[in-house]
Amino acid sequence: MTQSSKPAATSGKKQSLWAKLGPGLISGAADDDPSGIATYSQVGAGFGYAILWTALFTFPLMVGIQTISARIGRVTGQGLAANIRRHYPPWLLYGIVLLLLIANTINIAADIGAMGAALKLLIGGPAHWYAIGFGLLSLGLQIFVPFPRYAPILKTLTFALLAYVATVFVVKVPWSEVAYQTLMPSLSVKSNYLLAVLAVFGTTISPYLFFWQASQEVEDQRAAPGEEPLVEAPEQASAELQRINIDTYVGMGFSNLVAFFIMLTAVVTLHLHGITDIQTSAQAAEALRPLAGDFAFVLFTAGIVGTGLLAVPILAGSAAYGIAEAFRWHIGLGLELLHARGFYTIVIIATVLGVILNFTPVDPVKALFWSAVINGVISVPIMVVMMLMAVRVDIMGRFVIGRWLRIFGWLATVSMAIVVLALFATWLD
Repeated sequence: MTQSSKPAATSGKKQSLWAKLGPGLISGAADDDPSGIATYSQVGAGFGYAILWTALFTFPLMVGIQTISARIGRVTGQGLAANIRRHYPPWLLYGIVLLLLIANTINIAADIGAMGAALKLLIGGPAHWYAIGFGLLSLGLQIFVPFPRYAPILKTLTFALLAYVATVFVVKVPWSEVAYQTLMPSLSVKSNYLLAVLAVFGTTISPYLFFWQASQEVEDQRAAPGEEPLVEAPEQASAELQRINIDTYVGMGFSNLVAFFIMLTAVVTLHLHGITDIQTSAQAAEALRPLAGDFAFVLFTAGIVGTGLLAVPILAGSAAYGIAEAFRWHIGLGLELLHARGFYTIVIIATVLGVILNFTPVDPVKALFWSAVINGVISVPIMVVMMLMAVRVDIMGRFVIGRWLRIFGWLATVSMAIVVLALFATWLD
């Protein structure tokens, strides 16, 4: 096993804030992937100020559920799928990881396609060839770059999201109106509005983020000298749980801030100018140019490429963690290809299929819609199982979650379930 760059929890050394950021920051940043950018642009353009409240509402929910997933991994020394395998029926495990693989593969296709289209907007040329190049680059980084050098690359790529913070400050924003409409939104029970809210929830609270953050905690723990699962080394708990809290709060805060700015950019540059039908992130960037100028266009478009390079490995990796843990294969980006062939095979399959889908007649917008539906549907049972595991003494030992994590974890679960059920009810009508 390769060694992590993270100091052992027992070393007694103080860590900088940047050193404490890892799985939480990367998970949060990956949440704003190109397909997420498309979703946020769509709902911002389509519903204006009435959708901005979702970024505030989902923040504590994200913090709660992602902290729980991280704790499960760090406390038990096993990822989510491995814990589900040990404590729940096989049909539940296999159903979840299969749907996770399908949804992630579709997301990879959408992200790679968006990256190719964005690069074409910036420099011209063939978008499909760019998509192939991005897929190969992603695979190369995951398979051939040792994890201690690869993890800092992912952390650095989170800076790509600052493009969306910068974009807001090069366009005219009526901040007082934004503040009022965000805190006092005009809500609706119409099916198209509920679909938009579900899209935001499904994009923000996504199963692949649960699996990724839990498994990355396991990776870091196994790779760092002297670190053990907290159930076996409770003396390490104080420093590690504090690090997880900081990492997750910062990561989810960063994620939701960027999501808010993407929606806000779409509101003030597209919706308020009568452009309400945006289907892709590249289309949003192209529509931005005549309204906000070339600089905003370049920032927005370059951000699509940067976030895609961050998100595609995480989508493929989270699917691989789920499948490999379900079948008890050797897992981890810290292992070489020959030592974790099953794990890397899933990474390759998911990425290659994602590239191939861009060369088929499959409508990427419709595929992404069904991916969001799948994510929304499978999020609920996964979150229920996570909440049940997190309070079981036989799984978490003395580190069962406390009252506030239970409140926000269940609030996230119930909120997602209500939105999904409300959407299905409107369809039945």
